[in-house]
Amino acid sequence: MFTTLRLYGESQDCPYKSINPRLLGEERCNMVQRIDEIIESFELLDDWEDRYSLLIDLGKKLPDFPEHLKIEENLVKGCVSKVWMVPEIENGIFTFQGDSDAHIVRGLVGLMHIIYSGQPVSTLKNIDIEGIFEKLGLIQNLSPNRRNGVFSMIEKIRGYGV
Repeated sequence: MFTTLRLYGESQDCPYKSINPRLLGEERCNMVQRIDEIIESFELLDDWEDRYSLLIDLGKKLPDFPEHLKIEENLVKGCVSKVWMVPEIENGIFTFQGDSDAHIVRGLVGLMHIIYSGQPVSTLKNIDIEGIFEKLGLIQNLSPNRRNGVFSMIEKIRGYGV
């Protein structure tokens, strides 16, 4: 099972059909595979408590976030929980460090880390994160405050794109 990510429109040359083949490098294919694994893991769980536990586990896998970076400048505005994000761009490739003081939100940061890290900065705005979250059922099952926070994190990440 492969996830369809809408990036630039339909392409018959690409096995993922809606991904422009010029964007498919090893990193992009790895991202699609990672997303598929997450979707499959979520689909195996019927109960939302189990899905939240999986999300929390994703947050536990984030690298430790240095305390000295937990400053106002790195806070994501619009989140009820405290969320810190620090971008790292090297040779046009994006990654970030992130953390939250709330377990589920930290899991959402972990999910975004899986999706966005290792991607060319030029593609950040084109990743259909809303579609991925929809497939995972997160949009419908997050509280309005968490949903707003998620969209604030997405906008911050997209802001690093060129």
